[in-house]
Amino acid sequence: MQNTKKAYLILENGTIFEGKSFGACNETVGEIVFTTAMTGYLETLTDPSYYGQIVVQTFPLIGNYGVIESDFESKQPYVKGYIVRDWCQEPSNFRCEGNLDAFLKSKNITGIYGIDTRALTKIVRESGVMNGKIVMEGQAFDLAELRRYKIVRAVENTTCENETVLSPDGDVKRKVCLWDFGAKYNIARELVKRGCEVTILPAGTSFERIKELAPDGLMLSNGPGDPADNTGIIEQLKKVCELKIPTFGICLGHQLLALSQGAETTKLKYGHRGSNQPATCTDTGRVYITSQNHGYAVVSDTLPEGAKASFVNANDGTCEGVSYDYMPAFSVQFHPEACGGPLDSGFLFDNFIELIDSNKK
Repeated sequence: MQNTKKAYLILENGTIFEGKSFGACNETVGEIVFTTAMTGYLETLTDPSYYGQIVVQTFPLIGNYGVIESDFESKQPYVKGYIVRDWCQEPSNFRCEGNLDAFLKSKNITGIYGIDTRALTKIVRESGVMNGKIVMEGQAFDLAELRRYKIVRAVENTTCENETVLSPDGDVKRKVCLWDFGAKYNIARELVKRGCEVTILPAGTSFERIKELAPDGLMLSNGPGDPADNTGIIEQLKKVCELKIPTFGICLGHQLLALSQGAETTKLKYGHRGSNQPATCTDTGRVYITSQNHGYAVVSDTLPEGAKASFVNANDGTCEGVSYDYMPAFSVQFHPEACGGPLDSGFLFDNFIELIDSNKK
């Protein structure tokens, strides 16, 4: 039987939604964002890029195939809260290992269901992302405190603690360093299955350490937060770029690479989150349907000479990728490794391998 305990979502503009509690029954504060993905809710919940945020699923029914640990993208969820229209109490799937309510309880994540997620999404689209708080019936709230909330130390709180090495089953054909800014598991999986030995590095890794490892390629991972906050990482990355290591950046890695080269980033009104974002290749005009999760974008007009936007968002024209003529590097804002979304752009990993191999020759 579903929980009938009342819960409320309070937005910083004073709007209040009444719903019902599921998952952990705690109050929680976060930045309200929405994702339009129809599947992949487990990948969403465990994507470190959602650190500090309360996620709204626009698709109305969530949890119908249960909880499947092998679909997770990190060791734990980093969301501050979870909002759905309806959650499925009795999931049905041959891979199912549990239900969503029990999973959220075990991870101490507050959920709320039974609210009008369409109306909530329209508010965020029209007014922009804003802070919100989920409270249980009878709990007090302070709008001034809610408005002061800010996501801080996002990368530091989602990166790995120590270096680890993942090896392919067969021969090691290439050695790649994956710089972890809050990396999703599937980035490393995509590299390993292409014959790469992957050394996963914490976000605080120095230029000297990467130079010492002398990898054949460098992968810059996704991650949460404002890219411009990571001044130390940007400074180290600027030095690493001088080594001319073949480099591929995804999402936050894409933004950090651009910042290291003197470009600027900007916060989007409500971001791109979902598995149906169209990205146009500027060379061919072909449109790829991509999975995305970001609230910031590289400003194309600020890219240095010798760098250009390789993909743009077909909806709003924002930068979705950058290619560099003066170093063996490229990056994309979207997620070519997305298991819970379209695989149209998976060929970019093959492009990275080709870049490594041609550089070795």
